[in-house]
Amino acid sequence: MGFEPATFTPEQIDTANKLFKQPCRFVLGVADLSQLPITGLPEVAFIGRSNVGKSSLINALTEQKGLAKTSNTPGRTQQLNYFEFDEQIYLVDLPGYGFAQAPENLVKQWQKLIFAYLQGRVELKRVFMLIDARHGVKKVDEDIMKMLDTAAVTYQIVLTKTDKISAPALNKVVKATEEIVKKHGAAYTRVLATSSEKGISLEQVRAEIASLIY
Repeated sequence: MGFEPATFTPEQIDTANKLFKQPCRFVLGVADLSQLPITGLPEVAFIGRSNVGKSSLINALTEQKGLAKTSNTPGRTQQLNYFEFDEQIYLVDLPGYGFAQAPENLVKQWQKLIFAYLQGRVELKRVFMLIDARHGVKKVDEDIMKMLDTAAVTYQIVLTKTDKISAPALNKVVKATEEIVKKHGAAYTRVLATSSEKGISLEQVRAEIASLIY
């Protein structure tokens, strides 16, 4: 059996697509926990290794190419970037972990900010953890997964750049990822396989997010 995408009803897909047709705007960049907004709205966060495609996914989901800034330089996102969606939910683009083109002390500062946010943000409903399908889950990813387990933060794996590999290779990485997910108590069982460039499974991600507010 190969990978089966998440199943939503046509009504759920339609509701999600309508939500993501609404205006989405950048609100603020948070470099310190004291700057976190008091909103009362649910939040979903996107986390992953540097250059995994977080900003590209946000742009593709919202159909706004310039919303989140993308770069070929790992470590470009240096703060928690907040995007407000139709006054219903916030999308939060977190700094990439792993390799970053930045001084070590600054990288450690970012990491401390990320961990503090993930462990203490009551508005946070789910973390979407992005994994490059070409490379699969690495040790640094599993370290973050263990931290999320400890913090009891619900998270879901989203494979990115699936158009860059063959169907058999994708099937293999999905199966391997599903086996890893089984070992982590806070991980959502459904693995999503996406491509921002080709628009693959974006409706599924939208539906997952919409399910958190409807």
